[in-house]
Amino acid sequence: MSIVVTTPTGHVGSRVVRLLLQAGVRPRVLVRDPARLDEETRAQVDVRQGDLTDAGYVRDAVAGARSVFWIDPTPHSTADPIETSLRTAAPLVEAARVGDVRRVVLLSSIGAEKRHGVGHIDALAAIEERLDATGVDVLHLRCAYFFTNLLLDVDGLSQGVLTTAFDPDQSMPWVDPRDIGDVVAARLLSDTWQGRLVQAVHGPEDLTFNQVAQILTEALGHPVRLSLISDDGVRDALRAAGLPPSAVEGIVGMTAGSRDLVPEQPRGLLTTTPTRLGGWAHAHLRPLLKMTDAR
Repeated sequence: MSIVVTTPTGHVGSRVVRLLLQAGVRPRVLVRDPARLDEETRAQVDVRQGDLTDAGYVRDAVAGARSVFWIDPTPHSTADPIETSLRTAAPLVEAARVGDVRRVVLLSSIGAEKRHGVGHIDALAAIEERLDATGVDVLHLRCAYFFTNLLLDVDGLSQGVLTTAFDPDQSMPWVDPRDIGDVVAARLLSDTWQGRLVQAVHGPEDLTFNQVAQILTEALGHPVRLSLISDDGVRDALRAAGLPPSAVEGIVGMTAGSRDLVPEQPRGLLTTTPTRLGGWAHAHLRPLLKMTDAR
């Protein structure tokens, strides 16, 4: 059983690798720096070292695979992120088209169903369409807003401030990336599905940012208040950080384009995962804040 896992050291990929190993599968992992894999994992996987932006490397590394789990590695801060995402996925698409890959599980996002107008998520929509056109078995996982996005604002949260450009009363699904990894591993190990499938991963419940602030207040042990910022305020902050215009619009567009979004798939048995934000924040976010406070 030849399974390829990209970004195996990330929040989702690392979970997938661990579960595959526990299932008795030796996955082929595509990694830029093998040293980022812990020593025990590195000894039990098939390491293919290289850069996912290198088309030749990707083409060779996925050839002959039964299944590929693809995570777009393009940082949102990249100049022209949509073009970069599509160029990076091109060798995978070509491998699928000519039959060198039998199945693909794509880490997509809610918002991709809109196809256009959702910033960098538009790239995932286009990758979905290009994989669909190859005719291979493909599963698009439309994932919710990651809990781990909160890790990007540890300094603010340590001061009791949660900053967002979302409508504070807009309810949307939130998910623990570990739970996404569970779904991915189950799908990679299953031989029963075929064709083109879409499966949402909505987490345990839909939350507004007002509710998130309340949950974090309890989990972190200190008051957390919302600080609302406009799209133009986000643009100004990103420009001040030195991001190029296309990257700025790609980031702003993800929030702006999601405000009127109704996910294509409703919440149900197959789309709901168990981990709740409060428990995750207490276990993962609270220790980081203590470290920040100790500095």
